Amino acid sequence: MERIMTDSPIRFPGLFGDWAFTLSSKALNVGHGVYWYGILIAMGLLLALAFCMRRRAQYGLKEEDVLDTVLWGIPFAVLGARLYYVIFYLDLYQNTDGSFNWGQAVAIWDGGLAIYGAVIATVIVGVVISRVRKFPFFALMDLVVMGLLIGQAVGRWGNFMNREAFGTETTLPWRMQLTTVTGGLVEVHPTFLYESLWNVVGLLLIVLVVSKGRRFDGENTWFYFLWYGIGRFWIEGLRTDSLYLFDWQLFGQPIRVSQALSLVMILVSAFMLFYHIKLHPRSREALYVNRVAARQAEEEMPAEGENA
Repeated sequence: MERIMTDSPIRFPGLFGDWAFTLSSKALNVGHGVYWYGILIAMGLLLALAFCMRRRAQYGLKEEDVLDTVLWGIPFAVLGARLYYVIFYLDLYQNTDGSFNWGQAVAIWDGGLAIYGAVIATVIVGVVISRVRKFPFFALMDLVVMGLLIGQAVGRWGNFMNREAFGTETTLPWRMQLTTVTGGLVEVHPTFLYESLWNVVGLLLIVLVVSKGRRFDGENTWFYFLWYGIGRFWIEGLRTDSLYLFDWQLFGQPIRVSQALSLVMILVSAFMLFYHIKLHPRSREALYVNRVAARQAEEEMPAEGENA
C-alpha cells in the first residue's frame, strides 16, 4: 500500500457520506510541533492516574505507591516504547556506512513508539517499586492494568490523528478512507478504533466482573494480558505497518513481532488463570488488601487490660 498523505482528509464513506475530518495532526506549530498524538497520550495518562488513585484502597495501596509508580513509569514507558520500536526497525536508524544514527533513534517527535515496549517497561518499574516498598507486585499490577487500558484506549486516537496504524483495504460499512501521497484514495480497516474499543470493553470487564470477584492478587493482571493478547493478535493481522521479527519466517511468512508476543501472552496468562483458579485456589483472605485490612484492625484493637 502507498504511503498516506500527511494530514490526509479522513472519511468514513459508509457511515457519514462525503463528510471529511480535516484537522491537522499538529496541534501547535512550535519547534518540532506539538502533536495531538502527544496530547492524547498525556490525557490518557492523566485519566489513568485519576482512576487508579480513586481505586487504590481496593488493592491495599497507599497514595505514594501509585504516584511513585506513575512518576517512574511514564519516562521508562516512553523509553521502552521507543527502544522496542528501534530494535525491530533497526535498518531505519543506520547510516549509509552501517553506523548507528543516534540522532534519529532519539527523535521520538518523528514517530515510532510501540505499546508493547511501554507495557514491558511498566512491568519492570512495577517489580522495582513493589520490592522497594515491600508490597506484592501483583497487588500493584491488578490496579495498574486498568490504567494501562485507559491509556491505550485514549492513546489509540493519536494514531487516528496521525493517519497511521490502519489496516488493509476493506469494503465494510465502517471503512476509513485516506488519501495517498500520489492523490489516490484507499479505504481501510480503522484498526486504531478496533483496539480502542477492545480496550474499553476489557476495562469494563475488569471493573464490573473480574475485580468484583477477585480471588487472588494477579487475577486482573492475567486477565488483562489474556484479553489484550487476543485482541492484539487479531488486530495486528489486519495492520499494514507491523514490526517484523527480523527476517525470520514461519510457513514462508514473515513473523509479526506483536502477534508472536500476543500468542505467548495468551498461552501464559490462560495457564496462570487456570492454575490459580482451578489447580491452586486460595482464600480471598490471602488478597493483599484483606491482609492490610486485617492488620489495621488488629492494630486498632485496644491492648489487653485497657478500657474499650
